[in-house]
Amino acid sequence: MIAARLSSALHDLAESPLAESGAQALDRLLTRRQVALEPALLADRHEIATADAGIISYYADTSAGGPPVVLLHGIHAAASAYEMRPLFEALRKHRSVYALELPGFGFSERSSRPYTPTTYVHAVEHLLRNVSIREPADVIALSLSCEYAAKVAVEMPELVRSLVLISPTGFSADHETGRLERFARRKKSPLPSALADSVPGRLFYELLVSRLSLRYFLRRSFESGVDRGLLNYAFETSHQPGAWRAPLAFVAGRLFPSGSPRNIYAHVRAPVLVLYDHDAHTRFGALLEFEDEHKNFSSRRVSHTRGLPQFEAPKQTLEALQHFYEGFDTRRAVQPIPIHGGRHLGSA
Repeated sequence: MIAARLSSALHDLAESPLAESGAQALDRLLTRRQVALEPALLADRHEIATADAGIISYYADTSAGGPPVVLLHGIHAAASAYEMRPLFEALRKHRSVYALELPGFGFSERSSRPYTPTTYVHAVEHLLRNVSIREPADVIALSLSCEYAAKVAVEMPELVRSLVLISPTGFSADHETGRLERFARRKKSPLPSALADSVPGRLFYELLVSRLSLRYFLRRSFESGVDRGLLNYAFETSHQPGAWRAPLAFVAGRLFPSGSPRNIYAHVRAPVLVLYDHDAHTRFGALLEFEDEHKNFSSRRVSHTRGLPQFEAPKQTLEALQHFYEGFDTRRAVQPIPIHGGRHLGSA
């Protein structure tokens, strides 16, 4: 009922003369509110030109050599490569590490274009084809990006040596799946297609990315205090030109792949590790049964975390990665990952 009313209201506003006449005024207002965007990671940043996703940006540190590790941040209103910062900092000492900024986020292009699951799968593919020249990559993905990574692993297995899925979507039991997600996977979004470039859509986005709202939503992903660095960067990256486009496509349910995600996961042949605990945005009721049926899958519960174990439990997270990589890598000795206890950065 709420979703239907919201859809109707946004549709009426998007079609009204007020929306059209207010667009230029809104542009001027939001331009004044934009803030400078610093790099999410202290590393060299590179760009790749693509046909469907525009310019995509990624960070890289190859000074240590070794097999490549590719990090993929999640998808939400203020997503960024900063979400993978603890892993990037820990792994860069012993591996070649790359962190992609997905289309519509960070320094990647945020222009008016279709944002679809295919857009994101292709972006991941483009990066992997640039970094997996000599050998396939170990991919570590977060939340909805896990489904994109799995799609690449199925369709282009020569690019992916292993997958680590942190708080992945797609393992909720049927009764745990939210209504919006169910609609989205059937491509029946309750929100209007013009939402992303409409005045009401942009105003709605501005409410989502206020400091108060960002703190509220991030608190749901932390057992203890919100990481200050992550909160500050979430505000910066969400106040850039065109920042609303990809997130509103997500809010409208257009970035969920259609069908059951477990059908994709089931066809992955590479070794897979799932890291999970509690998560405010997804559930894992179907995970253990799926793991029992697919021997290349293993899972580890990272206790006392709520979706971002790399921030709240870095030691447990890195130990799980080290054990996983040692378990299937028989071709070469694996350099140990530096493991330290405590939180990665300060909390707020």
